[in-house]
Amino acid sequence: MSGRGKKPTVVAKPGSAQKRSKSGRAGLQFPVGRVYRLLRLGNYADRVGPGAAIYLAAVLEYLSAEVLELAGNAAQENKKTRILPRHIQLAVRNDDELNQLFSSVTIAQGGVIPNILPHLLPKKTTGGAAPSQQQHGSQ
Repeated sequence: MSGRGKKPTVVAKPGSAQKRSKSGRAGLQFPVGRVYRLLRLGNYADRVGPGAAIYLAAVLEYLSAEVLELAGNAAQENKKTRILPRHIQLAVRNDDELNQLFSSVTIAQGGVIPNILPHLLPKKTTGGAAPSQQQHGSQ
């Protein structure tokens, strides 16, 4: 396989402490240890506290879950079972806060939001036929 799966659980000896990852202790799915390493190596600050990595991982996990939920709803509306870039684009652009966050982002293969300006739509006529057609018919 790809070798990227979870490691098999090792049966702990009685009386020894169970090993838990930082993500497990924080109750997150995103890797806190990796975020911490990237914060340290990214030269964003001289010192990085461990709470910063937990907070950042939690924020990233929340944003990912929010975008995926909205994109999943957009895929369901289009009767698809797979989320495509188009569904992510529709989800992000139809949500005010996510649209503001992603305002300077271009999503490849996302397309545009369907929009027709009101003055380009045909004028609505009142009373069946147009007045010009009534004049020509009476002559």
